Amino acid sequence: MAGRSGARLVGAARVGGTSTAVLERPRDPAQAERRTTSVGLAAGLFRTARPRQWVKNVLVVAAPAAAGQLFTRHALVQLTLVFALFTAAASAVYLINDARDAEADRAHPVKRNRPVAAGQVPVAVAYAVGGALAFLAPAAAAVLCNPATAALLTAYVGMQLAYCISLKHVLVVDLVVVTTGFLMRAMIGGLALGIPLSRWFLITTGFGALFMVSAKRYSEAVQMAGKAGATRALLTEYTTGYLRFVWQLAAGVAVLAYCLWAMEEGGVARSSLLPWRQLSVVAFILAVLRYAVFADRGTAGEPEDVVLRDRALAVIGLVWLAMYGLAVADW
Repeated sequence: MAGRSGARLVGAARVGGTSTAVLERPRDPAQAERRTTSVGLAAGLFRTARPRQWVKNVLVVAAPAAAGQLFTRHALVQLTLVFALFTAAASAVYLINDARDAEADRAHPVKRNRPVAAGQVPVAVAYAVGGALAFLAPAAAAVLCNPATAALLTAYVGMQLAYCISLKHVLVVDLVVVTTGFLMRAMIGGLALGIPLSRWFLITTGFGALFMVSAKRYSEAVQMAGKAGATRALLTEYTTGYLRFVWQLAAGVAVLAYCLWAMEEGGVARSSLLPWRQLSVVAFILAVLRYAVFADRGTAGEPEDVVLRDRALAVIGLVWLAMYGLAVADW
C-alpha cells in the first residue's frame, strides 16, 4: 500500500535476515511531459525539414562525376560536406515556408497534417530554427569550402525565400525558380572542387530539370482539373496545353544538348573499347521517352518517385550511368 508521501511498494529485499520493503519514488509528471514534448518537437522539426526530399541533393555529385573527379579522398570529403550544407539550406527554406503558410495549411485537407500547421511545432520555433540554418549553412560553406560555394548557397536560400514569399505566385517565374534550384544542386559540387562547368552540362541539366518540373506541374493540373482550391492557386492560371508545350520543349532541348555534348569529340572510340559517351545517347533518349509516358498520362509526380516506381525507367537509368561511367573512366 502507498504511504503518505505517494511512494508505492514494489517489492522486498532481505537485509541481515530481515525483509525490508522497497519503495519506488513517484515519477515527476512535469518532467515526463517535458521529455515527451521535446521528443515530439524534434520529430516535428525533422518532418518539416522534408527528409524524403533530401535525395534531390545527391545531384551535388553531378559535376565531379561528369569530370571524372569523384573518387578521391578530397572530393568525397568535400561532397559529403556540401551535401550536408545544401540539405541544411533546403531544410531552412521548408521550415520558414511552413511557418509562413501555417494558417493557409490548416484549411487544406492534406497540408493541415504538417507539424507546424497541426501545432506540433510552434510557428516561432520553425522561424527560429529555419533562420538559424539559413544563416549557418552559407557561413559554414565560407569557412569549410570556398567563397563560390558560399555565394551559391546564399543565392539559393535568398531565391527560395523569395519564392516562398511571392515568386511562387508569378506565372513562368515559378517554373524558372524551381528549375534553377535543381541546377544549383548540380553546380555546387563542381564549384566546391574548383571544376570548370561545361556549357553542355549546364544546358542539359537545366532543361532536363525544367522537363521534370513542368511535367510535374502538368500532372498536378490534370489531376486537379475542376477542383479549384484543392491545390496551389497558380495552377488554375496555367493551361494544360501550355504546360504540355513547356515539358515537350524542355525535353527536346535537353536531348539535343546531350547529343551535341556526346558527339563533340566524334563518334569514334579512342583508347576505350567502345565509344561509350556516344552510345550513352541511346540510353539518355530512352530515359526521356519513358519519363514522357508518365508526363503524358498526368502521373509524373516527384521525379524520384517516378524513377523508383517504374522498374523499366530505373533499369534504363542504371544502363545510362554505366555507359557514362565507362566513358569517364575511358575503358
